[in-house]
Amino acid sequence: MNVKDKKRGRPAGKGAGLSRESIIIQAKSLMLENSKTPSIRQLASSLKVDAMAIYYYFSNKASLLEAITVSLIEDIYEPRGSADWQQELALLCKSYLALLSDHAGLMETLLSMTTIGPAQVFAKRFSLALTPLALNEQDMKDALDLLVDYLHGYALAMHCCSEPGQLTLEQLDGPLKFYMAALTSKVRG
Repeated sequence: MNVKDKKRGRPAGKGAGLSRESIIIQAKSLMLENSKTPSIRQLASSLKVDAMAIYYYFSNKASLLEAITVSLIEDIYEPRGSADWQQELALLCKSYLALLSDHAGLMETLLSMTTIGPAQVFAKRFSLALTPLALNEQDMKDALDLLVDYLHGYALAMHCCSEPGQLTLEQLDGPLKFYMAALTSKVRG
């Protein structure tokens, strides 16, 4: 692409078509397409703007990555608060792992974020799924911490497998059933 074809510097008013949202949408698309987080230059090139135009909306790459992460986390399954908490929890976990699997680099960004927005989204949805159990605050926190650590380890293992499909979301069923049985036992005991 020729530099002369790009829009240079600060976006020019409403006609520019560039916005925080359009940048985030394009970045998410590139993440899916290339299986990695796009560079600012790649993103700018795909949007046909100068890289400095991206910095008009995001102070640095870290703030862009945080905005992408917040946007992506909103896409995970949202439990309906039904009595079938086990199905709700399984759907939440699998949608979270699928998101981490589909967007390379997302987990690293998520874990290095200075804001806690995405963690709050998952925690809120986790609490909603487990509402029928009526766990006390400490048990809910412990259950959340254990599950999130396991899911992040599972996501890392999925990325590290040398052959695609070697570790799948379906293989999560057994450990999740064990985890859910432990929660049920805790409530009854």
